Amino acid sequence: MIASQKSVVNMDWAGAGAPEAPSAPESLRQAGLSLNFLNDLLLRTLYVQGVMLGLDLARSVCLPFKVIEESLRFLKDEKCVEVQGGDLIGRVSYRFQLTELGRRRAQDSMKQCAYIGPAPVPLEDYVEQTYRQAVTGISCSPERLRAAFSHLVLKEEMYSTLGPAIVSGRSVFIYGPPGNGKTSIARAIGEFMNNAGGEIYVPYAFLAENSIITVYDQALHQLADHHESDRVEDNEATIRRLLNSGTVDARWVKIHRPVVVTGGELTLDALDLRFNADANFYQAPIQVKANGGVLLIDDFGRQLCSPKELLNRWILPLEDRHDFLTISSGKKFEVPFEQLIIFSTNLDPKDLVDDAFFRRIRHKVSIDAPERVIYEKIFNAMVKRLGMNPCPEAVNFLYERYYSNGRNPRASDCRDLLEIVQAICRFRRQPVQLTRDLMAEAATSFICEF
Repeated sequence: MIASQKSVVNMDWAGAGAPEAPSAPESLRQAGLSLNFLNDLLLRTLYVQGVMLGLDLARSVCLPFKVIEESLRFLKDEKCVEVQGGDLIGRVSYRFQLTELGRRRAQDSMKQCAYIGPAPVPLEDYVEQTYRQAVTGISCSPERLRAAFSHLVLKEEMYSTLGPAIVSGRSVFIYGPPGNGKTSIARAIGEFMNNAGGEIYVPYAFLAENSIITVYDQALHQLADHHESDRVEDNEATIRRLLNSGTVDARWVKIHRPVVVTGGELTLDALDLRFNADANFYQAPIQVKANGGVLLIDDFGRQLCSPKELLNRWILPLEDRHDFLTISSGKKFEVPFEQLIIFSTNLDPKDLVDDAFFRRIRHKVSIDAPERVIYEKIFNAMVKRLGMNPCPEAVNFLYERYYSNGRNPRASDCRDLLEIVQAICRFRRQPVQLTRDLMAEAATSFICEF
């Protein structure tokens, strides 16, 4: 692989932890690509798209025209590409099409790899950029954290526990009985990182061991509002961008810090490269797509694979902050393991992890049953949200009948019971209101006593 000689473009961003943007390459060498690789990519693009302007070719592979110009000249000399004249704009307006020889070579290339799209960045650049925009660079103060968690009712001590965990950018283990907000807290951490953590860059794809690995995922990565792809750009503006120096490398996508959530559906296969056998390239696993953001393993212990298998897979990445991926030939390469990973479970941690793994998780957060004062705050907030009347007698009934007689209160009981009261009122075609008797009726339906 050709070594990359990249620089960065300073961007004046608001927000914490804003990294520098990769600058567009000035040459094929700076792009980290070989001439043969780019030749094949352009041949495949022309084979699928047909006749294309030089401008459109450059835009398709996300490289400046001066970078692909060498390759186009080579393909023309090899009689693989025919060039038709353009208008007065220059060579970027020339029309390029495959010759019969070019079509045969494109077909051969498609058999080897059918990837078409933005040119990949070299692995070295991906690694460098990922560590530059690490989650440990995020600014988090008590005031900002309280604002992000304002929709939740938490004990004051919880902020003192969660804040350092976010700042550290390491791993968090959230555990406790069901129904008390573990998932809500974990998702709130993700939303804080997504909204207040600044913006980062991820590549459409990177090149490792001569294999293409796609990273950008529309389903997981939220584009920054002012990303270049959101702008309507005329051809003249595009030409200036593709010809001028000092612009941002279009092979990278500016996004908010990602939040990747997985639960009981997680398998070990999802942690390895996913090979597209028809097209002969790879898709990055979830932990790579989560780099720079949050990876939430919800309902930990209920995955299709055993907790021991999952933990053995991640025990070294958690310690060393890097992982190893393997391509089909058996070759391995190293990638960053650079995200805030959160394990959330309502199972007993002693049944899930051993001391060796638990030691590698920096922060342990226990979410217990709420005290009455917290329960009442949650209950009253839900009453207000549902447009009901305050009714302290309803809470008194729950404690007298259930919570003082062996059943632990759950934060989720407030929502579930009040929604049942709401449903009862609507069914009876009466105004939605809260009374002690309606709460008793709802509790009889919801709280099973065996």
